[in-house]
Amino acid sequence: MVRTRGRNPLLLRLARDGYVALAAAFMSLRLLQVRPWDQSVDAYAYWSTAHGPMYAQGAGAMGAYVYSPAFAQILTPVTILPWPVFVTIWTGLNFALLWWLLGRWSLPAMLFLPIPFEIVSGNVHLLYAAAIVLGLRTAAPWALMLLTKLTPGVGVLWFAVRREWHPLSVAVGVTALLAAVSYLLDPSAWWGWLDILQTSSSTPATVGWFLPVPLLVRLPIGIVLVVAGAALNRRWLVPFALVIAMPVVWLNSLAVLAAVPRLWAAEDRTPAAVAVARS
Repeated sequence: MVRTRGRNPLLLRLARDGYVALAAAFMSLRLLQVRPWDQSVDAYAYWSTAHGPMYAQGAGAMGAYVYSPAFAQILTPVTILPWPVFVTIWTGLNFALLWWLLGRWSLPAMLFLPIPFEIVSGNVHLLYAAAIVLGLRTAAPWALMLLTKLTPGVGVLWFAVRREWHPLSVAVGVTALLAAVSYLLDPSAWWGWLDILQTSSSTPATVGWFLPVPLLVRLPIGIVLVVAGAALNRRWLVPFALVIAMPVVWLNSLAVLAAVPRLWAAEDRTPAAVAVARS
C-alpha cells in the first residue's frame, strides 16, 4: 500500500472511514439486491460458470465468459454460492484490492471513472493491478493474466529482457501446471475455450466504451513498453503496457493503472517519487 503519513490526521481518518463506509454501503446494496446495483455484468459471467455450460454464450455476447476453464475452476468455491453472496464477496474483494494498492488515496481514486466502473462491472482489472505488483516480485501471479485475457501475459517478457530465467520459468511453469490440471478435470471445456478464442478474434467489440484500435496494432506497442520498462528498470511502465495489450481496451481496463503509484514510488528515487512514498 502507498504509505500515507500526512500532516492532517483528521483528513486521513476521514478518507479511510469514508472509503470503508462507501464499501460497506455498496456491498449492502448488492447483498440485498437493490436495483440497479444488483447488476454486475462481468461478475455474473464468472458466477454463471458454475450454473450452466461454461461457454453457453458466444464471444461478443453481453456477460459471456471468455476466459480459460482454469480460472472458472479456481473460482468454484465461491461461484457455487448464491448470486447475491457471490457478487457481494467479489465487490468486497475489489474494494480490498484498491485499498491494498492505494491506501487512503482509495477514496479520491474513486473520482477516476475507470475505478468505480470496474467495481460496478466486477471485471479482473484490479486483480491485474495487484498481480502486477506481486508478479514483478514472485512471478507466479502472471498465471492470472495468461489464464484469463491471455495477451496481457506479455508482461512476462520483463523477466526475459532482464535475463531473470528463474522467475520466468516460475511464471510459465505455474501457468502450465494450472492449465494441465484444469485440462485433466475438463478436457471438453478447453476445446470450448479454443473455439471462443477463434471466435473472439473475429468478433469486434460493438457496445460500451472501448478503444477502437485493433489488437494487432496495440500489442506491439505493449511489448515495446514492457521491454523498455525492463531495460530501464521502470516497473511502473508495465501496467500501461498491459492496458494497451488487452484484447479490448474498455474504459474500466484503465483501473489496472491503480498499480502505478506503488510501483513508481518503489522503483524511482526522484524527489517526487520519494514524496509519494512518504505521503
